[in-house]
Amino acid sequence: MSTKAGSEVLFEKVGNAGVITLNRPKALNALNLTMIRHIYPQLKKWDKDSETDLVIIKGAGDKAFCAGGDIRAITEAGKAGDSLTQDLFREEYILNNTIGTYQKPYVALIDGITMGGGVGLSVHGRFRVATEKTLFAMPETGIGLFPDVGGGYFLPRLQGKLGLFLALTGFRLKGRDVQRVGLATHFVQSDKIVSLQKDLVDLKSPSNSDVTLAKMSPTSLKLTFRQIQEGERMSLQEVLVMEYRLSQACMRGNDFYEGVRAVLIDKDQSPKWKPSTLSGVSEQRDALNSNNLVLLFFAHVTMWMFIKGVRPICVRKIKL
Repeated sequence: MSTKAGSEVLFEKVGNAGVITLNRPKALNALNLTMIRHIYPQLKKWDKDSETDLVIIKGAGDKAFCAGGDIRAITEAGKAGDSLTQDLFREEYILNNTIGTYQKPYVALIDGITMGGGVGLSVHGRFRVATEKTLFAMPETGIGLFPDVGGGYFLPRLQGKLGLFLALTGFRLKGRDVQRVGLATHFVQSDKIVSLQKDLVDLKSPSNSDVTLAKMSPTSLKLTFRQIQEGERMSLQEVLVMEYRLSQACMRGNDFYEGVRAVLIDKDQSPKWKPSTLSGVSEQRDALNSNNLVLLFFAHVTMWMFIKGVRPICVRKIKL
């Protein structure tokens, strides 16, 4: 049995497994709001279905599991003042939490590019299967954002300071390294993915020379540094609350739109960050009227999130 949700995401019941296919191969299976609004209720339905024992999620095509969120749509909506900038982040984070608390085995086949929103669809699940084609990254500081979708939760829990390194630099992990660091739980060769899925259904370190922060948004770097520090002590739900607030701060700022312009639209790779230096991103209390997301969205904040089926969560106050 298979069902279509539009054509951008497909649902299929194979034996006792529910199979989700992200079906935008020409867009590297980038995640949009319509897809989120179909995946969330389907996961809820399968979670309650006694005849569904596990869920498998994969990407269509041979290049990507999911290369991230639909950044172009978010950018256009933000410039137009459209509520999509709020709705997408909020509902995506609710979906991330659903995956992170899912009661049945959830298997993400991350065969190909897995970045940003694609990480959110996979890393919180119980099982993540990488292949030699897996390319993992959280590159958000390069477009004036921060590593969201629970990045503040899973990145600081990697060994040593690897999570901080990945968060600040957007460094790309490839193939078996994704499993070695713990972001994937298993590894198989790409040509074995089909047989692995059948088996599942049948079941009753980088060098300094590779790194540069020079092109990253100074505001994003400071936000991300603080996000990872705070996230180490938070639950996944608390992190998603924090990241929703940060996402909305970025939607009201300059750097996200400038980063998307420079990297994805004009592709001149020369973003004009505001402020343009780390020292220009003040964290002092007298900087309340400046372009200072770090102070405004980490200082004395009490945050709430209302997630269907979950009690509202109060996040403790964070003091500078």
